[in-house]
Amino acid sequence: MHILLVEDDDRVAAALRPALHRHGMTTTRLARGRGAAEQLRGVDVVLLDLGLPDVDGLDVCRAIRAVSEVPIIVVSARGEVDDRILGLHSGADDYLVKPYDIGELVARIHAVYRRRGGTGGAPGSGAAGTVVIDGVHVDLDRHTVTVDGRDVALTRKEFQVLALLASVNGAVCPRSRIVAEVWGRSWPGANRTLDVHVATLRTKLGRTDLVQTVRGIGYRLDRPGPRSPDRG
Repeated sequence: MHILLVEDDDRVAAALRPALHRHGMTTTRLARGRGAAEQLRGVDVVLLDLGLPDVDGLDVCRAIRAVSEVPIIVVSARGEVDDRILGLHSGADDYLVKPYDIGELVARIHAVYRRRGGTGGAPGSGAAGTVVIDGVHVDLDRHTVTVDGRDVALTRKEFQVLALLASVNGAVCPRSRIVAEVWGRSWPGANRTLDVHVATLRTKLGRTDLVQTVRGIGYRLDRPGPRSPDRG
């Protein structure tokens, strides 16, 4: 996923760009707002600061929305309700007030991308089809799982974890992204809770090697198969 970061503060950009890269995203950074609407080729999501040195960020938001349906997240220190309402009315898909948690930002990026019809996929993304891996069929539309033709009952959270891993086509999914997207927040025991859900998944699926641990990063599914069209 490629992010256009419109941010004039060098320190903020210097901290944010490597954090996004660790979550598998590439970035282009603009320190000014003028001309941002002409820099959208190949961009999946725009992160837009409002306090730009050359033009008001709301005008940039309107200019982008006039020419593109690319998802826009306003990331600003302006936190009053009126500011957020104005940002959304100006065409933003979401509004996040600084300072923020990077896990929450990443979750919001994926959420707006899915809502705009992106293929970055995760639970609820609307991506049709079934992911098939080593006899495990994960139906992303019907929220069902079968193993060698046998129905497997998963809890809602267990399915969301599995569906998120299945939908990224074998890529490593960082712990912070899984926690943010499945639970919607992070807390001191979040990693332990995730580990327990993964352990339960392995047991229920009867495939101890299917969910691979990538030490220090997160999880991935082993040997992902092609996604077949939904025939239902």
